[in-house]
Amino acid sequence: MTLPMSSGGPGSHPCVEITRLVLPGPAPTRRDAALLCARLTQLYEDGADAVECDVGAVTAPDLALVEALARLRLAARGRPLRVVGASPALRALLGLVGLLQLLGEAEEGEPAGGVQEGVQSGDPPV
Repeated sequence: MTLPMSSGGPGSHPCVEITRLVLPGPAPTRRDAALLCARLTQLYEDGADAVECDVGAVTAPDLALVEALARLRLAARGRPLRVVGASPALRALLGLVGLLQLLGEAEEGEPAGGVQEGVQSGDPPV
């Protein structure tokens, strides 16, 4: 499924086609992960601007799901991939293994992606 996304107002971003990749429930297996990565790669090769990875059907999150999400992020190779529909259990599991950023969220105590922490006037340049 492809969804056009744009705010449509003056000065808005151009219309971006978002394609949805749905993970199977109750939880994808390791074999599913390889198939999902191949499907994701094909979606980008076919011209997808961005992909939403829908995990809403996943009712039994486990480490195989964490591996699948991490592999999908690697397969995206820096292209837009957003995970949607994560349950509180999945959020907790990703937080526990230190991969909450797969959901595009900052971990507790960490700045959000692309945010620079404050710099003091006496700090040396990096």
